[in-house]
Amino acid sequence: MTKAHEVETISMSGTVLTMRVDGKQYRVDLAGRSERLARATQPQRDNFELSASGYGIHWPDIDEDLSIDGLIGVKHAAPASAKTV
Repeated sequence: MTKAHEVETISMSGTVLTMRVDGKQYRVDLAGRSERLARATQPQRDNFELSASGYGIHWPDIDEDLSIDGLIGVKHAAPASAKTV
């Protein structure tokens, strides 16, 4: 499987997501991007899963998904499994 991104680290502090992706550090305030994350408790924000493809982050407790591309401002083609025929 080809990875969209190499996500090295992810951490949450309040609504601020800090991550190291493809060798670069990013800090993103998710409050302006996701009402669900803004309303979530810190334990709910801390419980996230990174997709194996490096394409996105999922927060199962609040059923929220955000793409790495959208978070860091780049655009990749969707993974083959996400494309429609």
